[in-house]
Amino acid sequence: MVRGPLNRLVSHSLAVAGKWQQQQLRRLNIHEYQGAELMSKYGINVPKGVAVSSLAEVESAVKEFFPNQSELVVKSQVLAGGRGLGTFKNGFQGGVHIVKIDQVQETAGKMLGQILVTKQTGAQGKIVNKVYLCEKMSLVNEMYFAITLDRKSAGPLIIACSKGGTSIEDLAEKYPDMIIKVPIDVFEGITDEDAAKVVDGLAPKVADRQSAIEQVKKLYALFCERDCTMLEINPIAETSDNQLVAADAKLNFDDNAAFRQKDIFALRDTSQEDPREVAAAKADLNYIGLDGEIGCMVNGAGLAMATMDIIKLHGGTPANFLDVGGNASENQVVEAFKILTADDRVKAILVNIFGGIMKCDVIASGIVNAAKQVALKVPVIVRLEGTNVDQGKRILKESGMTLITAEDLDDAAKKAVKAASS
Repeated sequence: MVRGPLNRLVSHSLAVAGKWQQQQLRRLNIHEYQGAELMSKYGINVPKGVAVSSLAEVESAVKEFFPNQSELVVKSQVLAGGRGLGTFKNGFQGGVHIVKIDQVQETAGKMLGQILVTKQTGAQGKIVNKVYLCEKMSLVNEMYFAITLDRKSAGPLIIACSKGGTSIEDLAEKYPDMIIKVPIDVFEGITDEDAAKVVDGLAPKVADRQSAIEQVKKLYALFCERDCTMLEINPIAETSDNQLVAADAKLNFDDNAAFRQKDIFALRDTSQEDPREVAAAKADLNYIGLDGEIGCMVNGAGLAMATMDIIKLHGGTPANFLDVGGNASENQVVEAFKILTADDRVKAILVNIFGGIMKCDVIASGIVNAAKQVALKVPVIVRLEGTNVDQGKRILKESGMTLITAEDLDDAAKKAVKAASS
């Protein structure tokens, strides 16, 4: 079951301006069981299933929801793809298993509370707080379906393939003619003709064509009404009783729509996210955790990316993207320092402020107050320029802190790389 990105598949449609820009896209991701519940509310066919978080819940769920089943599918719930081929840190292999009914509790017990490592989680893995128990369906054909946002047509794009359940990216490279793309006019909405083109691309073998068209239209309605940025079903499958079923789905939602999709955003699972990013969100900071050794605090997204680039140019690696913005308060600066210093990988911190709306004296006061609250165990390199720069430098000088000052960005980056490596 593949929950991979669509980047290669729609590379021409979804071209972005480089790696850093891709990482700045902020989208809510929900668990499989949550997506299934949402789809069922729209009349979309999904397997019968229930999410459980303890062995006691497993036992009662099996008795209540699956009294006549001889086998069940047990799926670990983590916000990452490649679960089926993943490995738990306790040695248990695979995050998705089809097991006999009397083995469900044992299998779930090896997953719950354990760390699952997949190709998409990184070596640290993600904790499994819930498992999804699903009926085992008799699938006779597996296909691929997705809706995403397309820059070229400036609207939703439906992607379909008559083969699914495996890597759609690899399939698109080997058999590009099997991939069909149907752009939808965002003002007119999906038409019967549009939906029919999608169904023809899926090429179902046993499912009723008109019923399949209605399922496609319901999926599109969900995508639009719920402010999705991506809806991916892999596989969308045909069952032995001629139904078209969303066997495994991934849904992402636009963070800008949080104000009108409160029930969706209440599903957010912060245990699956980088704790640094969770803390930053609470402080209303624009932060993205990376894997480097130089913590960065900068004002302005463009300057922040330029700072990361010049760190790389001089042989270092940024530990984060952090834009404090133009209206950051002193308290936000303090919180930013707490996040940076909490990262064990950070060997030096580079503060690069070009004061315009953001005043250098506010940053300086924040740095001093942060030093009082947080034990600064790593070198801090500071480059200040712009509004109230003299006041800012005076505040830092009178604080008695041991800081490394820099004249310009290039000088700051060189000093940060040197400090981190010493």
